[in-house]
This record gives sequence, structure tokens and C-alpha cells, in this order.
Amino acid sequence: MKQTLNLIGRKEALFTQDILAAEEELKKAVSTSRFLVLGGAGSIGQAVTKEIFKRNPKKLHVVDISENNMVELVRDIRSSFGYIDGDFQTFALDIGSIEYDAFIKADGEYDYVLNLSALKHVRSEKDPFTLMRMIDVNVFNTEKTIQQSIDKGVKKYFCVSTDKAANPVNMMGASKRIMEMFLMRRSEEIDISTARFANVAFSDGSLLHGFNQRIEKKQPIVAPSDIKRYFVVPQESGELCLMSCIFGENRDIFFPKLSESLHLITFADIAVKYLNERGYEPYLCKDEDEARELAKTLPAEGKWPCLFTSSDTTGEKDFEEFFTDKEVLDMERFENLGIIKNEALYDNELLELFENTIAKYKSDKQWSKEEIVKLFFTMIPDFGHKETGKYLDSKM
Repeated sequence: MKQTLNLIGRKEALFTQDILAAEEELKKAVSTSRFLVLGGAGSIGQAVTKEIFKRNPKKLHVVDISENNMVELVRDIRSSFGYIDGDFQTFALDIGSIEYDAFIKADGEYDYVLNLSALKHVRSEKDPFTLMRMIDVNVFNTEKTIQQSIDKGVKKYFCVSTDKAANPVNMMGASKRIMEMFLMRRSEEIDISTARFANVAFSDGSLLHGFNQRIEKKQPIVAPSDIKRYFVVPQESGELCLMSCIFGENRDIFFPKLSESLHLITFADIAVKYLNERGYEPYLCKDEDEARELAKTLPAEGKWPCLFTSSDTTGEKDFEEFFTDKEVLDMERFENLGIIKNEALYDNELLELFENTIAKYKSDKQWSKEEIVKLFFTMIPDFGHKETGKYLDSKM
């Protein structure tokens, strides 16, 4: 963890004080409870699963669509923590599938359900088909699994959100904001808490994870010089989710408090630190062609070709925020965790409009990105989406 903390400009973990203060209560709650973790083989899901596992739960079932990541999760847990007395099993299932529904019907007896599944990439909004899957995963799979939790008498449902849901500018953030609207409606039937947090450093598919791939494959490091983000390390993401799940009151949204420890940092700044730690001096290139060519020779000289540019792609926000000025906050309960306090405020007609419109698109098997963007603006009138016509897949 220390090496990653250094790369994102920190020396200490964020939630140490809060975790230590709550540890006995956490152990008691986890060791006497049954958990289902959905999307448990992703970076955040693995971190959450480990936080639960090491506190000896009565039952821990993990579901994820990625069979390979699930295998690595089990190997990692066995190598780090060993075994527990409780029932620990993993299932390579698609949450949207009939097989998953049969799995829930056959068992489904849990105290806590934690949903970490999501389509999280801004690049997923470039075409109407992937965009529809994003809506399915981020909104309707959440609706489905909440209903199943209600039917099975689950005590608490936790669902991860994102800092990008606060004043969203991209479709991913907006889909999570719409998901939060659906959560408010369901919170009248089951206790729900959630969390918004920063980018998870070196999570699967992230730009920082891509740095590892570029080094391994002897390819240039590319990063935006003007995009600033808050970062947490994987263990912190797991701790934040578990704290919200166990201690969050109905409709609470947990987030990391801003402090001297947690600050905005550019991807380019992290890239420089990253290369320095590996013994390389960054060499700034003027374009992609030069960067690709120099990747063949520079590493042998202790230098690494880099392309740092300003961002002009659709959906990029130049800074992040965890809450808006319209939200009510509790900043006193925890040392380094803030809480957004919500009432059960939602527009049922608007939610039904969203459901019915998406259902018609699916029934017709025809829709455009423009139609979905228009629907998102109906749901979120101050949605800050701007279409530039450029996407991350068109860049190195």
C-alpha cells in the first residue's frame, strides 16, 4: 500500500482512525452475518470481499461475471488470509441472467447484499449499444437485485456509486445519479446505503493500471496533463464500502472527507512519479508517432517516452467532487468519513418514464445515443454533458 500511496501523493491511509475505532463493532457485525457480494471480482469488489473475509463472516458468497478474476480472487485470499469457519463460495454468474435468478431462488438467505458491479468507463458511452448495457448494469440490475433482496428479507442493501454522480458531465456519472434516484424509491422498502469515492488507484482497466501494461509491453506512457482526480488505494475503497454497509443509516451516502491527505492530482504528475520509482526519466514527446518510435530505443538509456496532452474527449470532467451544495452533510460522526443525509425524495412519474422509455427501446431493438442523451437530460435537467465527437478509443 505504501508504494501506491506515495504515487498518489500521500504518506498515510485515509481511514485508519475510523477503522480502529470501529474495529470491535465491525468484527461483531461481520462474524455474525451472512454476505452476498455482487461484482466481487472487480478491483473494488475484491477489496470489499477481503475486508469481509478477514473478519470471519458466517457466510460469504461472491458473484462476478469474470471467471478469470474470480480465480485470482480466491488464490489471493487463500494466500493472504487462509480459511474461515464460515461458508465461503464464489459463483461465475451474470447478474442479469436466468442462472443468477435460479441461484437466488435456491438460496438467497443473506443479511447484507453489497452490489459493486458497474460499467465505470467514460469510453462506454461512445456508442448506443454499450451505453444501453451501461444503463442495464448500473440501473436495472440494481433494481432487480434490490427487489430480490426485499423478497428474501435481506436486512441491508449497499450499492456503490461514484464521485462522478455529483454534478455529472458524462453518461456513466449520470447513470449512477439516476441509479441513486431509484435507490431513494426502494429505500421505503429496505434499508439502503451507498458510497461515492475517488478513483481507485491501479484498479482494473484504469489509466494507472494501463501504466503497468505499457511498461511490460515497452510502449509509451500517455496521460492527460489537465485532468485532476482524487485517488484512494484499493484497501481504502473496501473499507469505505464496508463502513457504509455496516454503519450507514437508510439513504446515507458515505464519502472521504477532503483533507491535506486527500487532494487532487493530475495523471501526468502520477506518471512522472511512477516512472521515477522504476528508475526511468520521463522524456516528453511531441506526438504519438515520435512516442511509438522512441519506445524502441529510449528505455535502454534509462528514459521513457511520454505524451502528456490536454483532454478534449467527451465526458471528461477537469475536477471531481463528492457532493453538491444542495445536499445535507454529517461531518461529525466519523473522523475521515463524511455522510450525505437523504430524505426519500423522488419523482415516481419520472422514474416510470425512464423505465417505460428504455423498455420500448429494447422491445423495438432500436435506439440512438441522441435519444438516450435526451432522456438523461429529462431525468437530470442540469446534466453537464457536452458532446465533442472525440472518444478515448481514438487515442493512444
